[in-house]
Amino acid sequence: MELIQNTADLSAYLAADEVIDHHHPVVRETAARLAETVTDSYAYARAAYEFVRDTVPHSADADDPRVTWRASDVLEQRTGICHAKAHALAALLRAEDIPTALCYQRLRHDDGSGHALHGLIAVRFRGAWHRQDPRGNKPGVDARFSLEGERLAWIPDPASNEVDYPALYAEPHPAVLSALKAAPDRPALWKTLPSTL
Repeated sequence: MELIQNTADLSAYLAADEVIDHHHPVVRETAARLAETVTDSYAYARAAYEFVRDTVPHSADADDPRVTWRASDVLEQRTGICHAKAHALAALLRAEDIPTALCYQRLRHDDGSGHALHGLIAVRFRGAWHRQDPRGNKPGVDARFSLEGERLAWIPDPASNEVDYPALYAEPHPAVLSALKAAPDRPALWKTLPSTL
């Protein structure tokens, strides 16, 4: 699949905003700690990916009712759904001047009762975008950082009306962000997350 930038300006994929707040002290401190352990930007990107994937539990897996959406809150509270974890990883990568986009998949609910948008990121290396899924592994999910072919949590099944969206966003999609901001808890969020872009 060809990934398509939502904006032609590459600097937009390095920007900070209220969600990807990579100037926040929590993000800066985390980025600095991770950067101390590596020798180049590729190794940093892998370390940041593994940090978010492995040390910030997906709130559904952990049965945590809290809803986070701002990158600094995700890192501070150590919880979030896929979208929140994507925001945190984007902030850590942008903090080290690595262009990072937000992207989405439409996936069927585990119980088959409908669809929801799943959030992931794309990182730019070697002149190309590479999607990464920091959702967090669990039985049946084995996502990995890779520039040599995608190792995502899920591959959409078109027969089930699942979709890989090719658009790369510099900011969170407004429908996703609105749902995250408005939800008082994760059970309420599950009812209001958009099912399509």
